[in-house]
Amino acid sequence: MHIKTLKLLAVLAAGLTACPALAQPAGKYPTRPVRLIVPAPPGGTTDLLGRLVAERLTESLGQQVVVDNRGGAGGILGAELLARAPADGHTLGIIYTPHTVLPHLQKKLPYDALKDFAAVSQLTEAPLVLVVHPALPVHKVTDLVALAKTRPLVYGSAGNGSGGHLSGELLKQMAKIDATHVPYKGAGPAAVDLMSGQIQFQFGSHITTQGFVAAGRLRAIAVTSAKRSPALPQLPTVAEQGLPGFEFVNWFGTVAPARTPAILVNDLQRRIAAVMQQQAVRDKLATLDSNIVASTPAAFSAFLAADLEKWGRVLRNSGVKVD
Repeated sequence: MHIKTLKLLAVLAAGLTACPALAQPAGKYPTRPVRLIVPAPPGGTTDLLGRLVAERLTESLGQQVVVDNRGGAGGILGAELLARAPADGHTLGIIYTPHTVLPHLQKKLPYDALKDFAAVSQLTEAPLVLVVHPALPVHKVTDLVALAKTRPLVYGSAGNGSGGHLSGELLKQMAKIDATHVPYKGAGPAAVDLMSGQIQFQFGSHITTQGFVAAGRLRAIAVTSAKRSPALPQLPTVAEQGLPGFEFVNWFGTVAPARTPAILVNDLQRRIAAVMQQQAVRDKLATLDSNIVASTPAAFSAFLAADLEKWGRVLRNSGVKVD
């Protein structure tokens, strides 16, 4: 063989040896238990979803996936811990809606919401339900918009930056109406004040509002997703009722630390996608009114970038103060 050819092959071989993650599977993976950081305390939707994924991934990977609950600061504590973890595929994390909202509400975060994470897969999404006090002469979104142009309205949410708050600000901007936002310590207290007539409307989860709607204490007039929810097929979307393009969903996804080898990220995504299609998982998520997404790393990365830009625009225009 020509001596120049031999030298070229030697250089190529050295390069592949220096970058094994790009050239071939990184041997046996995982080699030890995998930590799944859940940025919420035990018991809530985020925790339930994290434990469901951890249980099924344990079976798929052949190593225990251990849930590490790190609640607090709207997900900041868990996200910071994940961003600083070794990028070897043995630490993963759950992120959710506030991940792309907090950068616009906090002056300085201890991480970059995009650059410090490797997107693995969006897991699920779930719309909110627009509910009003039943004594209000409102049966559809156009009624609410018309009423807001004749009298001051007040809406409640689970707090600044929550899904209910973001949906309310999006409604105000798209419908060109004004309404005063009252942040509560949770969606439940907001619903209580809505039923007593202290506020006029709320964007809440189906789980939070369904009992009150069934009892006639609240009236549901729309869902916030782009398409009708399978759980509430009879309820039109906000977009169907005069505000095309209106969309809000609470979403959940899985990420790894930045620089995690792509071969591991892609393998994890394939396993997660398979997990999400298991009938037991589908049945459990249906009880949480969650729609399965199971997107690719590229699709989830693009989603995060678009969501970050969207809420930056909405919050800048809303005048919400940065802490």
